[in-house]
Amino acid sequence: MIEIRGVSKLFQGEKAVDDISLTVRKGTIYGLLGSNGAGKTTLLKTLAGIYSPDKGTVKVDGEAVFEHPTTKQRVIFMPDSPYFFPQSTMLQMAAFYRSIYPSWNQKRFEDLGTVFQLDKKRKLSRFSKGMQRQASFWLCLSCMPDVLIMDEPIDGLDPVMRRQIKNILFQEVAERELTVLISSHNLREIEDLCDHVGIMHGGKMLIEKDLDDLKADTHKIQVAFRDERHETAISAKLQILHQERRGSVNLYIVKGDRERITAAFHVYEPYVFDLLPLTLEEIFIYEMGDAGYDAQPILL
Repeated sequence: MIEIRGVSKLFQGEKAVDDISLTVRKGTIYGLLGSNGAGKTTLLKTLAGIYSPDKGTVKVDGEAVFEHPTTKQRVIFMPDSPYFFPQSTMLQMAAFYRSIYPSWNQKRFEDLGTVFQLDKKRKLSRFSKGMQRQASFWLCLSCMPDVLIMDEPIDGLDPVMRRQIKNILFQEVAERELTVLISSHNLREIEDLCDHVGIMHGGKMLIEKDLDDLKADTHKIQVAFRDERHETAISAKLQILHQERRGSVNLYIVKGDRERITAAFHVYEPYVFDLLPLTLEEIFIYEMGDAGYDAQPILL
């Protein structure tokens, strides 16, 4: 569905996106993660056809997006800060969206009113941040897009509305094969939503995997060795992202095959060996640390 090949984008000589390639399959939800300034928003805007890539290609179903109105009509981009015309109401914005998106579904618009329950005649500028975010979802989903691109979409939403929107997205993906690309710093929400994730840093893609495969490839291990020399020996055998000592117990974050890692530790017959599940947030932190982007202790 979405194919990005060798895309780079420069601003004043600085590469915001540096030779990125990725594929998003139809009917899936792709989570784009990364450090601040990693280039996520630039990549999303390039995919939406707002920016033209300086290098590479961006295609939806084999068709270019930039300066191709028929392709853009199938794609909706939700920015991190919703924008509406000054002094406009929900009804006026709905009329505008209906005029430019041929796939607009008026019945869907009316049905979603039971979910969002916003005053359609009230000026959107008077809505709270969370209400404006709801209005943006309402309009975008009523357009019945084939591709929905969202930048920090759940910012400002309360827990009940977050669950409502997640349920709607799951329904759209299952019934219409909607393709979703979402960027967010709320990794707990991304973990609930996404099938596939990509992690960016410094304009480059550090890692891109199916979420289940990513979790299966990174492990948290607590171990108490019989001999301190074993601690040094194990470090030479495995790809260790992080290591710290907690009393007599060592904590390791290790990449690789689970069975191979387990066998490597069991050679030393440790007193304690526990293999624990990792959250997406933990994986992100340790991947960023491996890339040189980590938190350092600061004395104030």
